[in-house]
Amino acid sequence: MHELFKVQQKMDRRNFLTKATLGIGALALSNLMKAESQEEMMAAIPGLPHFAPRAKRIVFLFQSGGPSQLETFDYKPKLKDMFGQDLPDSFRKGQRLTGMSANQSSLPIAPSVYDFKQYGESGAWVSELLPHTAGIVDDLCFVKSLYTEQINHDPAITFFHTGHQLPGRPSIGSWMSYGLGSLNNNLPTFVVLQSKNAGGQPLYARLWGNGFLPAEHQGVQFSSGKDPVLYLNDPEGYDGKDRHRMLGYLKGLNSVQKSAYGDPEIDARISQYEMAYRMQSSVPEMADMSDEPDSVFDMYGPDSRDPGTFAANCLLARKLLEKDVRYVALYHRGWDQHVYLPGGIKNQCKATDQGSAALVKDLKQRGLLENTLVIWGGEFGRTVYSQGKLTKTNYGRDHHPRCFTMWMAGGGVKPGLSYGETDDLSYNITKDPVHVHDFHATIMHLFGVDHERLTFKHQGRRYRLTDVHGHVVKKLLV
Repeated sequence: MHELFKVQQKMDRRNFLTKATLGIGALALSNLMKAESQEEMMAAIPGLPHFAPRAKRIVFLFQSGGPSQLETFDYKPKLKDMFGQDLPDSFRKGQRLTGMSANQSSLPIAPSVYDFKQYGESGAWVSELLPHTAGIVDDLCFVKSLYTEQINHDPAITFFHTGHQLPGRPSIGSWMSYGLGSLNNNLPTFVVLQSKNAGGQPLYARLWGNGFLPAEHQGVQFSSGKDPVLYLNDPEGYDGKDRHRMLGYLKGLNSVQKSAYGDPEIDARISQYEMAYRMQSSVPEMADMSDEPDSVFDMYGPDSRDPGTFAANCLLARKLLEKDVRYVALYHRGWDQHVYLPGGIKNQCKATDQGSAALVKDLKQRGLLENTLVIWGGEFGRTVYSQGKLTKTNYGRDHHPRCFTMWMAGGGVKPGLSYGETDDLSYNITKDPVHVHDFHATIMHLFGVDHERLTFKHQGRRYRLTDVHGHVVKKLLV
């Protein structure tokens, strides 16, 4: 009330009505005027992109919990002869362990119970758990030498999304929104989807948060229910004209407050209200799957008919990308298999394999893959040794930050490439290491952004996604 009283003191009636009228007029004008070109809609920061981009959209299929590279893409045949042997000190090299396995009397080596084969012209090794992904390996770029500094989920996931292990920094999607702007005036620049009923480690909004960037750059979460975006629909007895009129008055009030205090967050608030108004018509159309033929559902698998599943979200992601949403983050939890890994990872692969492969194929057949970057992977890998009791058919794996595998497709990366190598135990990297900051720098490069030049001044210093590190891995690029 004190703040409102101060505004009231500064504004007489005539001044208020004048500014409010201008605000309403500005809102009406913004609805009448459309961007003359896609480039005008894209504009965010002058001078960006820094050079010609190879990608303009991205979908990150984030597999939360840390998928085991040993059961998916990093084939290690010599492990079969090492079953139950203690992890040699020459491999561990004093690496710290989590509290979950640090006190074990031994660290017994656990070979994967699943078979691997080579596929495609590229000859990529893929587990029997991922038959659909195996069918598209020649479109994929595998990075088998990723590593991170974080050994526990919370800091590792935060690090992978924001470039820092502590909360408070902007997510990579927010940096994209801030630097490059929107490609579609009627949908958010940055959309977040989560698989329902996946279980596992919790996810938190800071992973798609704007941090210290303006609020309009945060991710907008879509749900799987009747209303994809909460509170977007008009209340009962309220129509679109009422909403438009209310927004006009609200913008006027916000403009008055902005002129009195100069707070840039007020502009963000105005922008978000206007976006919400436009989304009232664009989002229901986006969520409507009735126009998709049976052949598309068949490609994505039976789960794609069940809203909120990973497969259904992959299909929704394709529709969002087709409408030029800049950044889509699709989260699937449940990959944290400390015990009973063989059964757990089998279920996870079954839930995600077909949808992931279908998204790549669908984008390719629609001519979108060339300038859409698809990324699959989690925050770290898993240990070669068993956490807990080891048997011939059962074991668990602990967190392993020293090496893990991700794949990319489209958007200017080399298809049919397997980059980087690990040792015979998939414990250490032996060739071409790629740090998380390097991975971020490479992603930004694909979008025409020099990661060292996209910065934001906060609390007296300039911040960037890659902090003070990161190099573009040019061998991954076409």
